[in-house]
Amino acid sequence: MTKDFLKPPFGLNDVEMLERESLYKGFFRMERLHYRHKRYRGDWSETISREVLFRGDAVGAVLYDPTHDLIGLVEQIRPGAFADPNGPWCLEVVAGMVEPGETTEAVVWREMQEEADITPSHVEYICQYMASPGGCDERLHVYCALANLQGLDGGISGLDEEGEDIRLLIIPADEVFANLYGGRFNNAATMISLQWLQMNRQRLQQQHR
Repeated sequence: MTKDFLKPPFGLNDVEMLERESLYKGFFRMERLHYRHKRYRGDWSETISREVLFRGDAVGAVLYDPTHDLIGLVEQIRPGAFADPNGPWCLEVVAGMVEPGETTEAVVWREMQEEADITPSHVEYICQYMASPGGCDERLHVYCALANLQGLDGGISGLDEEGEDIRLLIIPADEVFANLYGGRFNNAATMISLQWLQMNRQRLQQQHR
């Protein structure tokens, strides 16, 4: 009985797509979907219309140095955070979009070079989640990447052709976890990976001594 929640009561066969309107098509695309679906009470809903932003899959990876107990994060300006109390320069995990034919782990290795100029010694999968399924299809795959981070604080990187201006911050793990809920770590991929790292920190240190 306790595991019943793991199996959804409905599937895609319980949704009828009536129409898809294309609203925008560029690097991302937006559509207005008109659909109806099976309801818990046994009947069908009326027609529902919703705008959905299609972004595809993305990858995020937190950097950790188990030997020196250091965490690596990147900082860059984000226009969606202009109204954030901390300002639009966000502390984040290294992240990037999955290109066609590319595996999620391959994105980790590529983005580590592009955003942090680092080659990890080991990569471990954490989880996947949907960023905002009420209006976006983006699915994020979260990793932990292990590397020697000593002496790397303050490095500047990013691709000029993509307008990136990225700073690498290397922070003692104790300082990160002491300020985890203070508002500076204000995006889901960073919070999820840091919470996972907090729970797995001792294991990683023992495995990579």
